[in-house]
Amino acid sequence: MSDEAPVNPIEVLLVEDDPGDVLMTQEAFHDYKIANNLNVVTNGEDAISYLRKQGAFADVVTPDLVLLDLNLPRRDGREVLREVKGDPELRRIPIVVLTTSDAEADVLGSYDLHANAFVRKPVDFEQFVAAIRAIDDFFISVVRLPSR
Repeated sequence: MSDEAPVNPIEVLLVEDDPGDVLMTQEAFHDYKIANNLNVVTNGEDAISYLRKQGAFADVVTPDLVLLDLNLPRRDGREVLREVKGDPELRRIPIVVLTTSDAEADVLGSYDLHANAFVRKPVDFEQFVAAIRAIDDFFISVVRLPSR
């Protein structure tokens, strides 16, 4: 029997247009029994609608954490980051930029737009899963997230 208190699952919004990366993230959550609820949108416009609970997303639960790709259709991740962090109703939601880019301009630009973390997506599945687990461990075990 563990001395640790059970951890309630958190709501995670993955904003990712690459079906392979969506699948790898879903598999990482499933294979490693990450108990969080993973929701997916595939473009920046849907991300904003989801976070603002507009249209088809009127009944969603506000996410506790957003995993955001930078290169998205319809509205890129930088625009999403700028809009979310500029909105007093949304700015407290932690956003982890999860991208293939390793460009210093993207790292600096993401932090300038108040990203909470910048993580480069590993291309190897095992390393990708390890990165997802590290993000999950950090935001579940270490960080205290604001109440919804």
